[in-house]
Amino acid sequence: MIEIKVPTVGESISEVTLLKWNKKDGDYVERDEVIAELESEKATFEVNAEKAGVIKLGDIKEGDTIKIGDLLASIDETAVKSADDKPKATDNAGETKEQPTAATEAPPASKQQSSAAPVTSVPNDIKASPVASAIIADKKVDPKTVTPTGTAGKILKEDVLAALSNPGKKSFAGATLNSRNVRVEKMSNLRKTISRRLVEAKNTTAMLTTFNEVDMGPIMEIRTKYKDKFKEIHGVGLGFMSFFAKACSVALAEWPSVNAYIDGDQLVYHDYADISIAVSTSRGLTVPVMRNVESMSMADVERKVVELAGKARDSKLTAEELTGGTFTITNGGVFGSLMSTPIINIPQSAILGMHKIQERPMVVNGQVVVRPMMYLALSYDHRIIDGRESVSFLVRVKELLENPEQLLIGKDPVKTLLEL
Repeated sequence: MIEIKVPTVGESISEVTLLKWNKKDGDYVERDEVIAELESEKATFEVNAEKAGVIKLGDIKEGDTIKIGDLLASIDETAVKSADDKPKATDNAGETKEQPTAATEAPPASKQQSSAAPVTSVPNDIKASPVASAIIADKKVDPKTVTPTGTAGKILKEDVLAALSNPGKKSFAGATLNSRNVRVEKMSNLRKTISRRLVEAKNTTAMLTTFNEVDMGPIMEIRTKYKDKFKEIHGVGLGFMSFFAKACSVALAEWPSVNAYIDGDQLVYHDYADISIAVSTSRGLTVPVMRNVESMSMADVERKVVELAGKARDSKLTAEELTGGTFTITNGGVFGSLMSTPIINIPQSAILGMHKIQERPMVVNGQVVVRPMMYLALSYDHRIIDGRESVSFLVRVKELLENPEQLLIGKDPVKTLLEL
C-alpha cells in the first residue's frame, strides 16, 4: 500500500485546503494521474498518484484544512484494473460519467430540428432549456434580466415566466424576490493571504500616490497599423501591457530606488526588472512575475502575459512564479476604473496603476482636440522613494508611452542624433 501525504509547498506554510477530489474512493488510477487539488496561502497545486492502482481516499472532505504531512490517500498498487472499466469523462462538478456511444451521441434529426431554432435565439454564453429559449425568443426577453435557478446557472421555463410577471424587478442569483437571505462562507487561504498582505502594506509602509495622464494615441496608432502583422509573425496579439512593461523597465533603470525595497536597516537594489502583473481570477487576485523584462522583446512580454494569465485563471501558477518581483503593474481599466490608488505589493516599494482609456478634450498647440487619455497612478513607499524620484519616474513612463520609438534605445532619436 502506497501512502500519499500532503507535500511540503514552502518553508512558512504549515497547512493547506483540499479544493477538490479528482477521483472517487475505489477508483483505479494510473501513475502520475491527478487525484486532488490543494490550495496553499500562495498558490494552487495538484497531487499526483505515485503508482497505478486502486485508490482509497482519506477521511477528508473538500474545503477541509489539512496539515503538511497528513495522510491524503493511499493506493493499492497490487490491484488490477477491472476489465469492464470504461473511459470516463469528468464534468465541471467533478463527477464522472461514461462517454456516449455512437448510438447515443446525437438525437434523431427530427428532434434536432425541433430544438435547434429556439436555442439559437439565446447568446452562446447563456444556458437555457429549449422551452425557456422559445419563450425568450417569442417574448423578446433579455436573458440578462432573468435569474437562473437551474443547475450550473441554467435558465428554466419558470425563471423566464417569473421575469415576465415581475418586469423591472430582478432578484439576486439563487434567491427569490424580496429575499432576506444571508450567506456565510469560509474564507479561502488565498483570500486570507490577500487580506493579511494588504493590511500589512498599509500598516508598514509610508504609502503615497502620485498621478499623471498619458495620451494613448501614438500606441493605439501603432497597434492599428501593425497588430495583424505582429500576430502573423509572433503568434500573439499586440496589447498595451508590452508597452507599459518595457516603459517601466527603462524608467526603473533610470530611477533605481523605485526598483528597490527596505530590508531591516538596509536598502536592496536590483539591477534587473522583475515585473509582477496583477491578474484577477474568480478565486481572488494573484500577482505572477515576468523575469528580466529589460531583456525581453515586445513579443516575449505579450507571450509571457498570456501564459501567466492563463495559468492564474486555471490555478496552475507555481510558488516560484508568484515570488520575487521588484515592481508591479495593475490594470483596473479592464473593469472600467477611471482612477484609483493601488496598494503596494510588499516587499516591493512601488506599483503602477493603469486605467480606462477615455476620450477627453485636450489643449494641443493651442487648439482643443479630442485625445484618448489614460490616468496613471504610482503608489510608492515614501520611506525609500522621495517625491522627486516618484514624480520623475512617472513622467518618464509617460514620455516613453507617448513617444514609443524611444523604447528602442531609451532616448529621444533626435537628441541622440544631435548628441544632446
